[in-house]
Amino acid sequence: MQKNDNALRAEIDAAAEVLRKGGLILYPTDTVWGIGCDATNEEAVARIYALKRSQNKKSMLVLCASADMTVRYVDRAPRIAFEVQELATSPLTLILPGAAGVAANLIPEEGTLGVRIPDHAFCQGLLRRFGRPVVSTSANISGQPAPARLPEIAREIVDGVDYVVDPRFEGRPTGKPSSIIAFTEEGGVDIIRS
Repeated sequence: MQKNDNALRAEIDAAAEVLRKGGLILYPTDTVWGIGCDATNEEAVARIYALKRSQNKKSMLVLCASADMTVRYVDRAPRIAFEVQELATSPLTLILPGAAGVAANLIPEEGTLGVRIPDHAFCQGLLRRFGRPVVSTSANISGQPAPARLPEIAREIVDGVDYVVDPRFEGRPTGKPSSIIAFTEEGGVDIIRS
């Protein structure tokens, strides 16, 4: 077990260093493989849009380590959103009002931010080590299926990132995108994808 822990730590350190330098990573999550970058770095975010051949801000969400990290980047989220997050038994993305402190090109006109707290050892380790939210968008060209495993990812995507996380840290992903629930400041709820 110790050897695995050291390998995971080394992988997290390597990926966090790439993020710090403004690079893109290809990494496993609790759902599907994702393309990630520092969510506060506008140039890195722009590189992901170019790689995916998409400018759809709604296709980009951020991963946060905890509710505490989330509230640093959304300043008008209703309390009910966090209660729903805690009760979720499968991966859930919250669309929250009041995006703040992330790259401007991540924020759609409505001023919202999609946020997910992953139940995944590599992602949690990376988020804690990096200390900021990490962009997560499926590792595919826009309009193509979301890849559940590394071999399903198009060569163009693999070649377009600066670091590919070792697939042995994949864990047990669900293989499908998360559910999505949007919240208004007043606590209104809209189920976007179940």
